[in-house]
Amino acid sequence: MMNQIELSVPYDNGYEPDEYMMQEDEWDRDLLLDPAWEKQQRKTFTAWCNSHLRKAGTQIENIEEDFRNGLKLMLLLEVISGERLPKPDRGKMRFHKIANVNKALDFITSKGVKLVSIGAEEIVDGNVKMTLGMIWTIILRFAIQDISVEETSAKEGLLLWCQRKTAPYRNVNVQNFHVSWKDGLAFCALIHRHRPELIDFQNLKDDPLGNLNLAFDIAEKHLDIPKMLDAEDILSTPKPDERAIMTYVSCFYHAFAGAEQAETAANRICKVLGVNQENEKLMEDYERLASELLEWIRRTIPWLENRVAEKTMVEMQRKLEDFRDYRRMHKPPKVQEKCQLEISFNTLQTKLRISNRPAFMPSEGKMVSDIASAWQGLEQAEKGYEEWLLTEIRRLERLDHLAEKFRQKATNHETWATGKEEMLSRKDYESASLMEVRALLRKHEAFESDLSAHQDRVEQIAAIAQELNELDYHDVASVNQRCQSICDLWDQLGTLTQKRREALERTEKLLETVEQLFLEYAKRSAPFNNWMEGAMEDLQDMFIVHTIEEVQTLIAAHEQFKATLPEADAERQAILGIQQEVLKISQNYGIRGDLTNPYSTITTEEIAIKWDKVKRLVPQRDSALQEELARQHANERLRRQFAAQANLIGPWIQTRMEEIGRCSMEMGGTLEDQMTQLKQYEHVIVSYKPNIDRLEGDHQLIQESLIFDNKHTNYTMEHIRVGWELLLTTIARTINEIETQILTRDAKGISQEQMHEFRSSFNHFDRKKNGAMDSDDFRACLISMGYDLGEVEFARIMMLVDPSASGVVSFQSFIDFMTRETADTDTAEQVIASFRILAADKPYILADELRRELPPDQAEYCISRMPPYSGPGALPGALDYTAFSTALYGESDL
Repeated sequence: MMNQIELSVPYDNGYEPDEYMMQEDEWDRDLLLDPAWEKQQRKTFTAWCNSHLRKAGTQIENIEEDFRNGLKLMLLLEVISGERLPKPDRGKMRFHKIANVNKALDFITSKGVKLVSIGAEEIVDGNVKMTLGMIWTIILRFAIQDISVEETSAKEGLLLWCQRKTAPYRNVNVQNFHVSWKDGLAFCALIHRHRPELIDFQNLKDDPLGNLNLAFDIAEKHLDIPKMLDAEDILSTPKPDERAIMTYVSCFYHAFAGAEQAETAANRICKVLGVNQENEKLMEDYERLASELLEWIRRTIPWLENRVAEKTMVEMQRKLEDFRDYRRMHKPPKVQEKCQLEISFNTLQTKLRISNRPAFMPSEGKMVSDIASAWQGLEQAEKGYEEWLLTEIRRLERLDHLAEKFRQKATNHETWATGKEEMLSRKDYESASLMEVRALLRKHEAFESDLSAHQDRVEQIAAIAQELNELDYHDVASVNQRCQSICDLWDQLGTLTQKRREALERTEKLLETVEQLFLEYAKRSAPFNNWMEGAMEDLQDMFIVHTIEEVQTLIAAHEQFKATLPEADAERQAILGIQQEVLKISQNYGIRGDLTNPYSTITTEEIAIKWDKVKRLVPQRDSALQEELARQHANERLRRQFAAQANLIGPWIQTRMEEIGRCSMEMGGTLEDQMTQLKQYEHVIVSYKPNIDRLEGDHQLIQESLIFDNKHTNYTMEHIRVGWELLLTTIARTINEIETQILTRDAKGISQEQMHEFRSSFNHFDRKKNGAMDSDDFRACLISMGYDLGEVEFARIMMLVDPSASGVVSFQSFIDFMTRETADTDTAEQVIASFRILAADKPYILADELRRELPPDQAEYCISRMPPYSGPGALPGALDYTAFSTALYGESDL
């Protein structure tokens, strides 16, 4: 509604200020009687009225005389208002004149001016003070009241406009509408500011009279502002008439209004273009970073999904080291890049929302959700990769052990089997004596016993080969070939053994003499020899253990074996005693001939050599087991060292996560205080990184020692890594949330008290304390804040704060809703209107006009992006600013 102006004019002593006039301009009654002021007002107001009446082809000469019949007064009001007044009375009687003046006064009253103690009779009677007061009221209402500058209006607005325009001029200081204008420099500065080609301001002299006349002449000649003041009148009074000065200055304001409008339009366009350029740069950065991160993920996933095992331990350990390098050096920077990408995306969307731009839609496949999905695929591929590597290393370790065991047993068996086929194929019994045949038979029986004893060894060899096949040993072909040769030879030896026994048994009937002692020697020496060979194999057997308990079990078994040595030594002495008995008999009974035992190939010297070897191997086995025990103790120290750190770091990370969660929900103070506290948390977290690195070092030592379990802690290195990465991401996202709130607060003009009120209300109704309200909590919050909600209205609000229909309202969405209704944002229509001003109301604009009105970089930005104008009457090079402005607020091309 229009402000009402109340004018109270008593009949006896001139004008008295009304309520509005007391605010706008204190008009001292005594000064109103000053003839100098009256002269200035009469001249100024007459010139002002004529500047409008000449549009209707008339003018006035005497202000108090020419308005007496009301006709020119009504005409003046029609010209300045653009409206039609009631038809005037054409009679010349006094009551006709009073009727016309009353029509004019009624029109003034209808425009919100409350006239008190003023009547048509005073105007008709030619009361000069009443007439001047009425004209001032008209000037104030139609020329000054609607002036508005930076939320000030009327006199204050006009004064602020003058101060702003003359601020760059050091010798001009406008503080009022009287003495500040006496030297003429303020008038010259206003003209120079808007039309610098009309006045050489730098060379003006200290000549008030010359300066005033120069300004008045230029205004009348070039600006179509009639000369409303006399320089001599202004200089002849200590304080020029304020209303006369205001009336004249208001003409300058309206003369330059078009330029002001163009300047405002140019400023708005510059602001809009600056925001758009910044947003486009952020979009391009997001696209580039997203493409690089997705490309890295695309290259990395196939490497992690490649579960083709290498053939050797060395190659698999190299793969494990490559994976460790990936976890320590390559992945952490990418975690930071992913977090920064999400933060940049949220910041960009906030800026777009604040500047009334549509949300940024990245290229297909580059949404934050696409990156999150790709990252999830990366972690899915990564999951289990290290465990697979360690499992494969353990498998290859066992394969190498089994292969070595196979080679040892195969070599021992092949050594034993050497010559056996040739021996079993001999026909020596055909020409042998009875004694010799019996000897051959007994020898053959001993061989069968030996053959039976080796059955177990052959089965072990075959079993080991089978296990190597099942575990996919890389050189299984040679293993199978060697195992097949052993089995084939074994079958052949069995067949030959059976044939020789049958031949010897047929011959046995011809043989009668058996040397019992040799036979006993052969029967006892063969098992004992096998026992010694088995003992040597066991003492040289490789072992793999992973705990102190396992190696202690081997030590205990070794001690049990050593306890059987005295009994074995007694058996050895007994076997040697048989040979001694043979020698004794041969000596006592004079037996001549070859005393070689025909039933056994095992000599006493061979038994002695093997027995000595067993005794040497026993302390060697003791030493190997003790070394392994020491290694397991070292491994246990590594386990405890890792567990001690992990059991501190794991709870520390959890505590920091809980602190950040409480911080985001309970933190008081300003947003800047909150940001400072979060930055301190971030500094503490970053400073803790060396502890993680030390733990990584201990973890690497554990893996290099092939330690696969740790009973002293529930934390694995993977748990610590995931927790650490989550902690870094959480603090970064929390800081970004505060930054976004600061950005929203500043852009929306939210006070700190409002932000505290929003946070307090949100926290109160966030019943689950998880940083979000469900729909029922949000409804209760709105009701508590005075909203009268029906189902339809609440559904509309929910569509605004939760467009994805997730069922929850975040704090950012809550702030956006609370500030959306009062947001002062640019629109496409506003930008189009601003361009139309720069284009002098044409539907197109030229490049030269853009370069003249806008800064160079923004002018070129518009010229390069505006499409050609194709409408009627377009000049060559005409540009379509409407399409350009609409595109600024449409879907992004990125």
